[in-house]
This record gives sequence, C-alpha cells and structure tokens, in this order.
Amino acid sequence: MINNDEMTRLSIEVGKVLIEKKSTLTTAESCTGGWIAKVITDIAGSSDYYHRGFVTYSNEAKHEMIGVNEQTLLEYGAVSEEVVCQMAKGALLAANADFAVSVSGIAGPGGGSAEKPVGLVWFGFAARTVKGIHVSAKHCIFAGSREQVRAQSVVFSLKSMLKEIINN
Repeated sequence: MINNDEMTRLSIEVGKVLIEKKSTLTTAESCTGGWIAKVITDIAGSSDYYHRGFVTYSNEAKHEMIGVNEQTLLEYGAVSEEVVCQMAKGALLAANADFAVSVSGIAGPGGGSAEKPVGLVWFGFAARTVKGIHVSAKHCIFAGSREQVRAQSVVFSLKSMLKEIINN
C-alpha cells in the first residue's frame, strides 16, 4: 500500500535535485487529476522549481491546453504512448520548463477493455537537452481500487521523474 510519507519523501527528493540542477518541472495529468502537482506543491519552496501544471482530464483539454493532436487522440486513444509523449512535450513547451511528466490511464473501476484494462497507465517524460527535447514513455498495469491505481501512478511518476532528472 502506498502511503503519503513515501509521496512526500519522493517529492522532497525531486525538489532537491531540481534545485541542484537549477531546473524546473511541469506536469500534465489526466487520471491523477492534479495529484502529482499537489504532492509537489505540498513542499515549501516548490515555487522555485514548479511554476505550473496542467490537469487535462478530457481529450478537448489535452488538445486545447497542451497541443495534443486531435488525430492522435482519435487514432490511439487518450491512454496511449503516443498521447502521453505529446502531453509531456506540449506541457514542457507551454510551461517553458526543463522537465515534464504526463500521465493518462484507466483508474477504474470501469472503462477498461481487453487491450486497455483497468489499471493501465501510460507515463510520458520530456526533458530539454543539449540536443533538443528528449521524449520517452513507460506504462504500468496497477492493481487495486481507483484510489490505489491513482496513488501508485503518483509514486511511479515521482520515482521515474527523479531518474529522468538525475540522468540529464
């Protein structure tokens, strides 16, 4: 079971690394509904490295707020590698940040299918590098209730973002 102490610890670690690197982070969240942003901004001083985030729960919001291509949404669906990559890059550019994490998934209890089961969550990561913007994606299938899937998504996002920031 995920607990708030782990989220707080990870958020503090992410903040420390961002401060050391003099970098900023933004988030583009769908199924987590702003929970990643909440955990990050729970830390005093987070305004030094977190200036804005995007809760893009609908396809319309993904398109309008962070530039996800409507055709990509139609072709692959919101819960896909293609969409989270566009979400991460779009948020990075819209926020003028150094790093971005995006998340889109099926938290349940309904909404799943054979090819996209409940618990499937895609994560996108974007980073400014000397070679331009690097974008990557990962996915997980989490078990548990809606709350548990969302909490696991927040923790996975923070752990993965920490690795992305450290490695750049």
